Amino acid sequence: MRHYELTFVVDPVLSNEEIQSIRQTYEDLVKTQGCTIIHMEDGGLKQLAYPINKRNSGIYFTIEFAGETGEAIAPIELALRRDERIMRFLTIGLDKFGVKYNEDKRNGLIKKVQRLKKKASKPADSAASDRPAEKVAEKTAEPAAVKTAVPEEVSVEVAAPETEASNVVEGEE
Repeated sequence: MRHYELTFVVDPVLSNEEIQSIRQTYEDLVKTQGCTIIHMEDGGLKQLAYPINKRNSGIYFTIEFAGETGEAIAPIELALRRDERIMRFLTIGLDKFGVKYNEDKRNGLIKKVQRLKKKASKPADSAASDRPAEKVAEKTAEPAAVKTAVPEEVSVEVAAPETEASNVVEGEE
């Protein structure tokens, strides 16, 4: 069996009943094409990376399904293209690594990295305490001022380039 993942974005101005009927419509369409639905995920309302149809957000749905052949994809995508309520859609074929990743994600083995928790639990001074005191002092100390001798008054004389005309003295020709 081949595994696929269909993600589509629904217009957020629709009513909740309409949104759920759209989800059910495409879930039924996948089943009528002879595919088995492995997992259905409601992604919820999310910000879009760029405006689509003058909308800045959309409601995401993801259907993971398996079918014998890829012939079921064309009728599903045709229905998605014709539906004005669908803002965007994407169908991808999953390899064995994608199937394994989705399975692990559903079982809770893969979670989002929570960097904020790690930063909150680690005090701000702990980064400095990990290093030796000399290195901390070196990095925090002001660099030594570079002393340069600059005369107070500088006179600059500009010499004119020597040419034949400059060698001629007035009155002499």
